[in-house]
Amino acid sequence: MTTSETTAESRPRTRGAEGRPWTRGDAVLAAGLVMVAVQLVWKFDLVRRSYFRQDDFTFIARGLEHGLTWDYLMRVDYGHLVPGPFAIQWALGRLGVYNDVLAHAVAMTLLGAAGLALLRLLRLLFGPRPAILVPLAFYLLTPMTISSLSWWAVLIETLPFQIALPMALSSHIHYARTGRFGHALAAAAWTAAGMAFFVKAPFILVLALALSVGWLRRPRQWPAWVLYAGVVAVYAVIFFRQLFTSVQLTDDTVQPSLPSLSVAARFAWTLLWGSLVPGTFGGPWKWLPIGDDYAIAATPPALAWAALGLAVVAVAVSIRYRRRAWLAWLVLLGYVLLADVVPVLIGRIEQLGPDLGGYELRYVSSTSMVLALVIGLAFIPLRDEERPWLRPAPRLRLVWVPLAAAVAAGSIWSVTAYGHLPLGQHVKSYVETARVALKRTPPGAVIVDAYVPPKVVVATFFYRYALTSKVLGPIAAHPVTWTGRLNGPVSGPLMFDDQGRLRPVSIEGAVVPGRSPCTRVGPAGVRFRLPLSLPKGTWTAQIGYLNPVETTLSVRLGGAETRVPAGKDLGSTYAAVEGGGTDLVLRTLDGRSACVGEIRVGIPRPAVNATAVPPQPVGGMTLTCRARGPWAGPACARR
Repeated sequence: MTTSETTAESRPRTRGAEGRPWTRGDAVLAAGLVMVAVQLVWKFDLVRRSYFRQDDFTFIARGLEHGLTWDYLMRVDYGHLVPGPFAIQWALGRLGVYNDVLAHAVAMTLLGAAGLALLRLLRLLFGPRPAILVPLAFYLLTPMTISSLSWWAVLIETLPFQIALPMALSSHIHYARTGRFGHALAAAAWTAAGMAFFVKAPFILVLALALSVGWLRRPRQWPAWVLYAGVVAVYAVIFFRQLFTSVQLTDDTVQPSLPSLSVAARFAWTLLWGSLVPGTFGGPWKWLPIGDDYAIAATPPALAWAALGLAVVAVAVSIRYRRRAWLAWLVLLGYVLLADVVPVLIGRIEQLGPDLGGYELRYVSSTSMVLALVIGLAFIPLRDEERPWLRPAPRLRLVWVPLAAAVAAGSIWSVTAYGHLPLGQHVKSYVETARVALKRTPPGAVIVDAYVPPKVVVATFFYRYALTSKVLGPIAAHPVTWTGRLNGPVSGPLMFDDQGRLRPVSIEGAVVPGRSPCTRVGPAGVRFRLPLSLPKGTWTAQIGYLNPVETTLSVRLGGAETRVPAGKDLGSTYAAVEGGGTDLVLRTLDGRSACVGEIRVGIPRPAVNATAVPPQPVGGMTLTCRARGPWAGPACARR
C-alpha cells in the first residue's frame, strides 16, 4: 500500500456520535454488510419456495432409523464422508420430519455467515479498500450457487464448507503475520469442521499452502504445517477406511474406479466450458429443468465461447500487470481439477455421464468462494504488499466497470430464470396431501407399499427408500399397516396415488366375472380361464367369495402354489402368485368347499374412480384421470 493510499484510508470523512472518525474502511465495511444483507433478501424468495427433494427424503429416513452412532455418522455415501449433514438430518427428522421452515432458517443463516466470512477474509488479506467489494459482489451474485440453494442435502454440505474455508484461511493469515500458534490451531479447527461437512475441505489447507508460498512468506511456519499434516492424515485414514467398508443403498460396498481418459477429459472440459467459466461471467443464462424442482446449466454455445474468450483476456491482463497473478490462476485450475473433477470421476460419472455431469453447477458451487479469492489475488494488492505490480496500470483501468455491470446483469438474469421453476411446489403438495390423508385414515388401516412418484424420489437411485412407507411413513399421525403384498382377507386396503391422496386398491389386469350364484370350489380344484395371457411375474389375485364356513384356498397361476385363508360369508381374499399364463387354478386344502365370485388378477393400483382422501390435493393442481388399459395405468392430466 502506498503512502497516499494509507493517508486516504485514515483520513476522516465524518464523525459519529462519539466523535470517532468515519474512515473509508468503515464505509467499505458498511457497504459489504449491506451487500450481504441485500443478497439474503434477494435469495430468500428462492430458498423459501424450495422443498426437500430426492436424497433429502432418504437421508431423513435413515436418520429416523438410526441412533446418533459412529456407524451412522461416518458412513461414506458414494464418496461423501459427511457426519455433519447426517447429524443435521438426524435432528431434523425429530423436529417435525419434513420441517421446511426450519430448513429455510438454517439455509439463510448459513448463507449469511458465508458472506460475512468472505468479507472478513477479503478485509484481512487486502485491507479495507473499496476494491474488495468486487470479489465479494461476485460471490454474492454468481448463479454458480443457485442450484445448490434449492437442494437441502447439497446446501448443508456446501454452505458450511463455504464458511469454514474463509475462516480457516483468515486464521492462517493471522498466524503467518503474527507467528502465534493459537491462530494455527484455529485454522486447523475450522478445517476439521469443514471436513465434517464436505469432502473438499482438505483442500482448504492446500489453499493455505499456496497463500504462504506466494504471498505470506514468513519463516518458521513449520509448526503449523506439522499440525495441518496431522489433521489431513487423520481425516485420510478415517475417510479411506469408511470408503471401503460403508454399505451403500445397493447393499454392497464401493469399488472406486476411474473412467476412460476420453470420458474424463470430456467431463472436465464440459465442466469448465459449460459451467465454471460461464458462471463466472453471469451464466448460464439458460437452464435445462430436471423435473419441476431442479435444473442444470444449458449454456448457449455462443455465450459459452464468448465467456471463455473473456476469461482468457482477463487472465492475460492480470498476468501482464499483477505480480504472481499466474500463481493465483494456477491455484484455481489445480483446485478445480483436484477438488471438482476427480471426486466426480471416481464416484458418480458412470451414473451421470460426462455431459449431464459437466453441466451440474452444484459441482462448482463451492468453487465460487475460491474463485472470489483468486479474483482478489489476481487483481488487488495485499495489505502492505511491496511492489504488487509488474508495470504501471494503463489509463483505461476503469474498463472493468462495464464488464462488471454486464456480469451483474447476467447473474440477476440467470438467477431470476432459475426462480421461474416451480421448485418444491409439487413435491411439497404431494407430501402435505399425504400428511392429511394419513391423519384422516383410521388407525391400523392397511396401505399397500409402492414407490412414490419419480418427482419425489427416483426408485432407480434410492431403491427401498423410494417406497411410500419410507417417505410417508414418518409423517403418519397414528400407526398404520404397510404391506408390500396383499395376502389373505384384507378389509379395505388403500394405496397412494401420484398426488399423495389415499384411494381404495383396484387390481388392474385380467377379470373373470362371477357366475350366478357362484362357482363351487372343492379339494379337486377348478380351472378359471383368464381373458388374456399374463407374462411370467408376480401378480396379485383378488378372489371374491360367499362361503358358508372359513376355509383355505390354494391359488396357482402356472407356477408355485400360494395358500391364503378365505373367511365366512361375503368377502374377498388376496393372493400374491408367482407365474403366468391364461389359467388360474383354485382348490380348497381342508376338505371344505368355497363359493367363488369375481376374480381379478393383475397389479394393485389406486382406484381411479373411487373417492380420494383428501378429495383435493393440498396446495397443488388437480389431476383428471381415466383408465387406459390393464398394464399402462391411468392417464392423467393436470387442470
